[in-house]
Amino acid sequence: MVKIRVREVTIKDTEGTFRFLRGKDKYDFESLSSLRKLLSREKAKLLDVVKYKEPSSIYDLTKILDRPFKAVIDDVKLLERFGFLEIVKEKVNNRQRHKPKIVVDEVVIHLKI
Repeated sequence: MVKIRVREVTIKDTEGTFRFLRGKDKYDFESLSSLRKLLSREKAKLLDVVKYKEPSSIYDLTKILDRPFKAVIDDVKLLERFGFLEIVKEKVNNRQRHKPKIVVDEVVIHLKI
């Protein structure tokens, strides 16, 4: 039986602002639009490509997505920060490659108001 990795995200209204709670880490969202940026179509497509096409590096991911490198790296860093992705460092021909890897299978969002 395959174990499903679940990431639970709790967002709580605290004094008129939303706070993202993950273990000991707390991240502030100034508004729901900031949360929407985390859950944008671009990031959903990025996660889909990483899961199903398994790019060998972030550079390869940018080519598959046909997006600028800076935009993709910013999205990857954000998704890594919130625990959706992990960057695996691999040594290839005296160079270090950064391979994105999905670390969750399911995301559950709790919104406490």
